[in-house]
Amino acid sequence: MRRSFNHELAQLIQQIETLASRLPGPFVVAIDGRSGSGKSTLAAHMATRLNAAVLSGDDFFAGGVTVRHLPPATLADICIDWRKQREVLTLLKANGTASYFPFDWAAFDGSQEPLPRSVAPRPVILFEGVYTARPELRDLVDLLVLVEVPERRRLRQLREREGEIRAWDRQWLQAEDWYFVTVSPRNLFDIILSPDDVRQR
Repeated sequence: MRRSFNHELAQLIQQIETLASRLPGPFVVAIDGRSGSGKSTLAAHMATRLNAAVLSGDDFFAGGVTVRHLPPATLADICIDWRKQREVLTLLKANGTASYFPFDWAAFDGSQEPLPRSVAPRPVILFEGVYTARPELRDLVDLLVLVEVPERRRLRQLREREGEIRAWDRQWLQAEDWYFVTVSPRNLFDIILSPDDVRQR
């Protein structure tokens, strides 16, 4: 991360620590952004600094493993099981431990992992992934953060992670485009982070 971004991130972490200290329960930070922007890496970096719990939006994928010939708005709505996310966040906000069965990305057959994943409440919860700033969850989120990187870099990072971008990937990228234009535009977010390369730590 470049020096100016390190300073920007340090300020954000300090702000989160201050705000979290004023709440009786966990302070939830939604870290949203397009695929390949570096949300997961950034959340892991912040979690170390904040001793925070991380809730991954990808665990709640519900869009299926085949190409769906549906409008982007419909795809954006069905991509993530936001109702289950809401259940988990509600438990965490009440200082309870939440358990759920994450999507099995290794099997990639539409199933969930056989063992549940548990998240215990901490003063800060980093809720990262595309669609984490969706309207149905905003009342449970205390700070909305958008991660942006230049488009060429984002696509490069996405290819490095996923390999070839296939028709299955493209349908979800189109859904993301619709979501960030129509549902969660830039001006909705409290903080916009634009790191040069969020893969570095």
